Amino acid sequence: MIDPRLLRTDPDRIRATLRARGEDSALVDELLVADEERRAAIAGFEARRAEQKGLGKEVARAQGEEKAALLARTKELAAEVKQLDAAASAAGVRFDSLFARVPNLVPDDVPAGGEDDFVVLETVGTARDFEAEGFDPRDHLELGEILSAIDTERGAKVSGSRFYFLTGQGAELELALLNLAMSKALSWGFTPILPPALVKPSAMEGTGFLGQAAQDVYHLPDDDLYLVGTAEVPLAAYHSDEILDVAKLPLRYAGYSPSFRREAGSYGKDTRGIFRVHWFDKVEMFVYCAPEDAEAQHRALLGFEKEFIEALELPYQVLELAAGDLGMSAARKYDCYAWFPSQQRYREITSTSNCTDFQARRLGIRARFEGGTAPVATLNGTLCAMPRVIIALLENHQQADGSVVLPEALRPYLGGRERLVPVQR
Repeated sequence: MIDPRLLRTDPDRIRATLRARGEDSALVDELLVADEERRAAIAGFEARRAEQKGLGKEVARAQGEEKAALLARTKELAAEVKQLDAAASAAGVRFDSLFARVPNLVPDDVPAGGEDDFVVLETVGTARDFEAEGFDPRDHLELGEILSAIDTERGAKVSGSRFYFLTGQGAELELALLNLAMSKALSWGFTPILPPALVKPSAMEGTGFLGQAAQDVYHLPDDDLYLVGTAEVPLAAYHSDEILDVAKLPLRYAGYSPSFRREAGSYGKDTRGIFRVHWFDKVEMFVYCAPEDAEAQHRALLGFEKEFIEALELPYQVLELAAGDLGMSAARKYDCYAWFPSQQRYREITSTSNCTDFQARRLGIRARFEGGTAPVATLNGTLCAMPRVIIALLENHQQADGSVVLPEALRPYLGGRERLVPVQR
């Protein structure tokens, strides 16, 4: 959540953020009314409660008819206090419910607009000219079949649509990517973590994934647990309700976990192969830092993602997303899009978000700074979402005979092999 004081001190800033995100700024007016009602209800309760306490002292000193009258008034006040307490609680619940809908504040220089209003910050590398090389590029699914690396038919048979098996060289490729990603993360000062893939509602709510993204979340009602859509969730909740040591900031974690997503609303889009699936593995970077260091940490996360993509020798673009395409928790977000030859366009493979102190407020994560205890900032960044990186590798490094040349950075994790080769069935 944002700092609640802003509602009274600078409501126009919240309105501006809602408008930039394409949301109704009337929410601020509802909140102001709810806040006034809440404060009035609390004041009424406290006034009657104070009267009740004072009357108790008078009863102790009174006698006869005076005492009987005071006792009668005490009984009336008890009923009033109970009623006012309930009203104050109800007003508080209404305010909290409305306030939970307020997304993170967006800086003025974030592009306005929606999904199509991103800004391309840079283009790195050049896409191969397959026509000049004399052959038409195959898509990742055809290459996966030639290499006996991807099996979507059995994935659908066992688990349903948008599930898959990585087999043989495909499984080896994911493990190699995992080892390369973790090796890079260690060199950058990250602590590796294997987090749980099931979390409590408080973790999902605290990270903002039960708001806009609720429809994409898998819930186990019998256990009241959620399957995570990203390791960001358990990594963010790792230090929930803690006071961190400022001297140890920034804290950097690299988590590897499965990710589960319903992909609600994406039916009919990207259904071929493993581009948009219900389950995949991912290496996620996560940072806790002082709020004033958040922008620098965000640039660092983007730099790490770029370094990893360049190690895989992939052409890519860096995009800054528009305000209306940000998740609830993000104040700013950069995506890296790799070139996909079969689609003749760039597609998202990594993302990094600066969540400022939004998640930390919801999760109760603070540190003792010079001015006192205050929320920290949190940031996240995808280092390697396995299926999409595998697609980009297969398609960009394919050869006419169906083999795939491996980038040099991956070869040590594949026994020194220089390429993936077709498998005879």
